[in-house]
Amino acid sequence: MPAVHLVDASFFIFRAYYSIPDHMVDPSGQPVNAVYGFARFISDLLERERPTHVAVAFDESLASSFRNRLYPPYKANREPAPPELKEQFARCRELCNCFGLATFSSAEYEADDIIGTISVRMREVGFASTIITRDKDLAQLVQVNDEFWDYMADERIAYADIAERFGVRPERMADYLALAGDPVDNIPGVPGVGKKTAAALLTRFESLDQMYEDLSLVSGMSIRGARGLGAKLAKHRDAAYLARELTRIACDMPLLISESRLRCQPVMLENLNYFYDQAGFGPMLRHQAERISKAPTVY
Repeated sequence: MPAVHLVDASFFIFRAYYSIPDHMVDPSGQPVNAVYGFARFISDLLERERPTHVAVAFDESLASSFRNRLYPPYKANREPAPPELKEQFARCRELCNCFGLATFSSAEYEADDIIGTISVRMREVGFASTIITRDKDLAQLVQVNDEFWDYMADERIAYADIAERFGVRPERMADYLALAGDPVDNIPGVPGVGKKTAAALLTRFESLDQMYEDLSLVSGMSIRGARGLGAKLAKHRDAAYLARELTRIACDMPLLISESRLRCQPVMLENLNYFYDQAGFGPMLRHQAERISKAPTVY
């Protein structure tokens, strides 16, 4: 089965920004550390994997998605990206265009939703998904034939292995995060329900809905505090369902995509070399781009 490679750009850009010294600047003195790290990642991915179809998803804002309207504190614990990083995000998207890769972003939806929507749409036309990220939230998208690729650890996780790696099966990940909370995104979850308890509940029940259909069964489970857990879950039912709206990836966003749009286009070497000139990058990335452009691609 052919695969579409879905790249969570924000993870790799932030990682490069905070791991490469910010004294790496272009000829005009603007920081390019994140651009350089992202360029190395994209170049390595294309040369190593030779994908036929790629979508690179970018986040536009931490405070403008539909989730912020549902729950204003959503991601409010995160500091806004500094101006010098915002500029580098734009340049990373330009880099992808030079490589002939389709890029996507939205003020209303997050990169996770873009990846989820593309995964569903491409599955309808016979494509599996390779989701390239380290964000556990995206594990909920993995189905049979898909894989979750932690690129930095070079760990590819298949559908059957998601539960062992993250605690629950993909279909239950949004419910799991809703119960246990997700401090990274400032989602509180149900007070007193940690990861182990959430995993145990979603091993006993298929979903949040099934659990709330008969909370009386919770008191008989062999987990710590089971006797009072049902009452606690009942008290915080509304909070749990709100949290699930936040943790569940929207796979039905309005997005114009097609197999042909996601097909990798030839590398625009002239544009890419100009881009590297403007960034002040040396010959290593240029030579790699030349190799990528000459490598045969099988569609």
